[in-house]
Amino acid sequence: MVIFSLGIIRDFFYEQALRDQPALDILQTPTTKYAAGGLFLTGNVLVITSMWALGITGTYLGDYFGILMDSRVTGFPFNITDAPMYHGSALSFLGTALWFGKPAGILLTAFVFLMYQIALRFEE
Repeated sequence: MVIFSLGIIRDFFYEQALRDQPALDILQTPTTKYAAGGLFLTGNVLVITSMWALGITGTYLGDYFGILMDSRVTGFPFNITDAPMYHGSALSFLGTALWFGKPAGILLTAFVFLMYQIALRFEE
């Protein structure tokens, strides 16, 4: 419950940070909107399908609490990336930043991605 709640809080603060930032006109094109939609959709597919593949305990760090999967999950989306939730989340953040034309969101997305990469070093 704590991990899920922290994710909701993270998303809330991301949205708040974007809301107060200026938009960049060059990011307000139809092409950018299409790219943003594709990134957001791809990101959410990765997150949702990984949650489906892992189940509730696998999704919320059950392995850290001794609740292990019977075997390693190797099907979609884990056959695309070893960290579909991290990569999917980052793609969703980037898609959101581009959709609203917010350069600050792109920088925040880069920071989130960097934090996910650091977390992966510890998790692997």
